[in-house]
Amino acid sequence: MAIEAPATRPANPRFSSGPCAKPPAFALDALSDAALGRSHRAAIGKDKLKSAIERTREILGIPADYRIGIVPASDTGAVEMAMWSLLGARKATMVAWESFGAGWVTDVVKQLKIDAEVRTAEYGEIVDMGAIDYDTDVVFTWNGTTSGVRMPNGDAIPAERAGLTICDATSAAFAMDLPWDKLDVTTFSWQKVLGGEAAHGMLILSPRAVERLETYTPPWPLPKIFRLTKGGKLIEGIFRGETINTPSMLAVEDYLVALDWAGSVGGLPGLIARADANTGAIARFVAAHDWIDFLAADPATRSNTSVCLKFTDARITDGAAFAKAIAKRLEAEGAALDVGAYRDAPPGLRIWCGGTVETADIEAMLPWLAWAFETEIAALSEPA
Repeated sequence: MAIEAPATRPANPRFSSGPCAKPPAFALDALSDAALGRSHRAAIGKDKLKSAIERTREILGIPADYRIGIVPASDTGAVEMAMWSLLGARKATMVAWESFGAGWVTDVVKQLKIDAEVRTAEYGEIVDMGAIDYDTDVVFTWNGTTSGVRMPNGDAIPAERAGLTICDATSAAFAMDLPWDKLDVTTFSWQKVLGGEAAHGMLILSPRAVERLETYTPPWPLPKIFRLTKGGKLIEGIFRGETINTPSMLAVEDYLVALDWAGSVGGLPGLIARADANTGAIARFVAAHDWIDFLAADPATRSNTSVCLKFTDARITDGAAFAKAIAKRLEAEGAALDVGAYRDAPPGLRIWCGGTVETADIEAMLPWLAWAFETEIAALSEPA
């Protein structure tokens, strides 16, 4: 007997964790002022790039003496630029509790081959950040995009430290309160919390990071795309919008539109509140259903953006196949798109809850999740 499907679908079923949903009511004509066909080195291009930097500073509350640069190759490019340019001056500590953090470990240990201690935790757990030696250079993700586990705060990071902290904050920026005094290098991409277009990354440097760049030369060759200094001095132009390679002015315009929208909903506090409301709706659903749970074991470390869920029903014998069937069924019904767990993560679902997602859409999607679960469970008991 068929299980009755819910009557209402989300107005926007896009719950992908990257690229993420565009801001509500986004339309392509919002990009009509893009400087298309113009050089990014012309006055109009420079003005828009500089505006993107300063609006980012304003909304995120980044200190005036921190440099903000737009760099190529998304968050990956920004992290790699930082690691290749800054690491090697002292021992490093590589911290990972999900796949992207593990990727940074591989790059440092196997590619740069520097002296590094590796601290890891299983998916759903987090490394004890209070047990780390901050006289080393520490590389970590603030929010585990593929595990749904985040840093609860920056309290474990000492204000006085000899090493640098290099933080991949790509699914945390614009949704979590980042303690800038505890972060020397921070990176993120446009396509996460604000739903911007891909290929552009942000690199934020503290004065301590700038000092390292100007006093240390790594022993390995640096490709042009990674070079942040010239003649022992920071290339200041990068942090005034003079990008290393040609940016997409269409993507720049899209980011500016997203920043304007962020300001219209209350800036960072408003964005955090929206993400918290979305995650709260899922938390209530999980509390009401005993067959599903958060992958993150500790509520204090549960992400409010990339929410990862696992199925706990004992009748499920093949977790990967079951989760894939749920995601496929939700997509076929137009109830939720791109909600399967990341390929390296444990089987389950990953639902993006950043501020561009409307809570009403989360609430409309969850009955469909219950329907899909009941439908797939019923199918398990059918004779072969």
